[in-house]
Amino acid sequence: QVQLVESGGGSVQVGGSLRLSCEGSGRRDIFDCMSWFRQAPGKERERVAHAFVESGDTYYTDSVKGRFTISRDKVHNTHYLQMNNLKPEDTAMYYCAAGGVICSDYWGQGTQVTVSS
Repeated sequence: QVQLVESGGGSVQVGGSLRLSCEGSGRRDIFDCMSWFRQAPGKERERVAHAFVESGDTYYTDSVKGRFTISRDKVHNTHYLQMNNLKPEDTAMYYCAAGGVICSDYWGQGTQVTVSS
């Protein structure tokens, strides 16, 4: 059984940083494709970033380019979203996902990120 467990959310001020973690269990290969989504109140869920390890292809939504970085720790079967220079509009519930063609076969439970000015 595959499980993804997120951690690292919290409250920060504008310009601050957070690193979200997503630890996987049950399969070693699911993080060959990994992604992060977010959903703010009243808004649709959006894909923030994804990465395909084999090809090296990465994607970042325009609003986070240059500020967020997705990475993987193969040894610990964990992937991360480093978020720098956070803005109030980054406030949302963040979800990690992994596996499958579009990196979203398996989902974590979500972790809240709140950015205050």
